[in-house]
Formats: sequence, C-alpha cells, structure tokens
Amino acid sequence: MTKKISAVICTYNRDKYIGKSIESLVNQTLLDNQYEIIIVDNKSTDNTREVVCDGFKDVNHLSYYYEPVQGLSQARNTGTKNAKGTYIAFLDDDAIACNDWLERIVDAFENYEAQLGSVGGKISPIWEVERPSWLSDEIVPVLTVLDWFDKPTILSEKYWLAGANIAFPKFLLDQMGGFDTSLGRKGSNLLSNEETVMRQDIEKAGYQCLYDPKIYVDHHVPSERVNQKWFKRRFYWQGVSKAVLASQAPGFSRSDQFRALAKEIKSMISSPSLIVRLLFPSNNPSHFTRKCIAMRKLGYIIGLLGVHS
Repeated sequence: MTKKISAVICTYNRDKYIGKSIESLVNQTLLDNQYEIIIVDNKSTDNTREVVCDGFKDVNHLSYYYEPVQGLSQARNTGTKNAKGTYIAFLDDDAIACNDWLERIVDAFENYEAQLGSVGGKISPIWEVERPSWLSDEIVPVLTVLDWFDKPTILSEKYWLAGANIAFPKFLLDQMGGFDTSLGRKGSNLLSNEETVMRQDIEKAGYQCLYDPKIYVDHHVPSERVNQKWFKRRFYWQGVSKAVLASQAPGFSRSDQFRALAKEIKSMISSPSLIVRLLFPSNNPSHFTRKCIAMRKLGYIIGLLGVHS
C-alpha cells in the first residue's frame, strides 16, 4: 500500500542517539497510516538492532533493514528501494524532527508553486559541550548546522540542503539511479558530496530545491566532533570528495587531472601562509579557519592523486 511519505533513518553505531530520533518520527502529526518509518542499519556493531527492534516493536508502521555493505549512499539506496511512500524524507540517526516535520514536507511538495525535486530546512545544534572559541561561523556548517532564511526560499547555487533534513520524490530518486555509492560516508572516513551530485542531477532534470525554516530538526553535535582534529579531518575529506567528484565528470582526462594537480600545488606553494597554518596550532578562530581551508586543499591534491583510501 502506497504511503504519503517514508521517513528513512540510516544508522551506523549510534545506539546512544537513535531511540530519540525514532521517537520524534513516531510522534508526528500525520496519521500512522499515512507514513512509514524505515531504519537501515548499516552494519552496526553496537546495540542498534536491539534499540530499534525491541524498543519499538509495537510501532506497526516501522520496518528495520540490515544493510551489510558499508556506506551511507548504499544505506540510503536500500531505504529508497524498500520505501512505499510517494516522497522519501531522510533524517540523521542523531537528529530529532519537529512533530509536524513530515506533514510540512508533504505540503511543500504538493502545494508549493514551483516544481520541487528536493525539500529541506533548518538544522539547529544540540551542543553536548560548550562551543569552543576557535570555531568560527564560517566553518560551523560542517557540523550540519543550517539556518539560511526566515521564509521558504528556492535555493540558488550558493546555498544547499543537508542530508540530516532532506526529502525527495521517490520517483526522482529512482529515475536518478539513487545516490552515488562512490561518495558519502563509509565507516570512519568522511567522504561527502553524494547530495551535491543528486542535486545537480535533479536540477538538470528541471526541478528546484526548497528550503523552509519550519521544516526543522535539532541535531546532536557529539563531543568527539568539537575538537580541532575532527575539523581538520572533515575538511581534508571534503577536499578528497571534491577530487572524486571532479574525476567522475564526463570527459575528465588524465591531462585534466595533471593540470588540476599542478594548479593546486602551485596555489599552495605561492601561499606560504597556508603551509604555515598546516604546521602550527592556533586557537585564533580566523587562523584555524584558514588551517581548515588548507586541509581542504591538501585533501583535494591527495584525492586527485588517488591515494586517499
């Protein structure tokens, strides 16, 4: 039986958080028969299965799937394949949706004047530790914190939706062949950009992306991410992801690869301050932001060399 919408949580070793995420989906304003909850366990080794299957065994519109192939994109595609909803909404396993989250997503797809290919909204942080002084507003979005506009807005290229709070028509995900499994988180690595590829494909097909601040979720910022080591890793892998994406572009040749490499290496060499930022620690927010940018450049170079894995 077709549902209005399927809410999908892809999870990996988050038994500490996922119960709250599921609870927020159980307590939605949509009637139970209008939506379903799908949990895709992406090879967890903790108590995720017990939390989901024992803790929510009485929730008849919840289904649990185990996906043994590691990777967020793989897990999302498994959720999509098994979904019965006209629309599919993805929620992170450490995020908490507002109680009318699904209703507002359905309303946007069905009533907004533009032809929408994706819908998402505001993501507010739940800080587990105090925000450090070195963390600038420029780099805080990598913690999946999003607050673009005060009213529903069609996004230009400058802005984006985040996977912690994003929805698509199911037929479009099927039409696009799902998320690119060469991108996205895989275990402990921090590959990304699978959502960027999906957005590009959707917009090429003539659809638009909508940000609505009332479609909001609260998102945990775990203490282990609020440190400089994690941020440097995150920006490094963002650079790697950019390189992987570039290498997959139609017509990208070996000579294109060498030209891109030469350009980035020249940029690094001609900016000694960037190299200095890589070598020396700093709690100055501006200096640390520049360090993260340098790490992204380094990741891009390593990604173009193909030696990142």
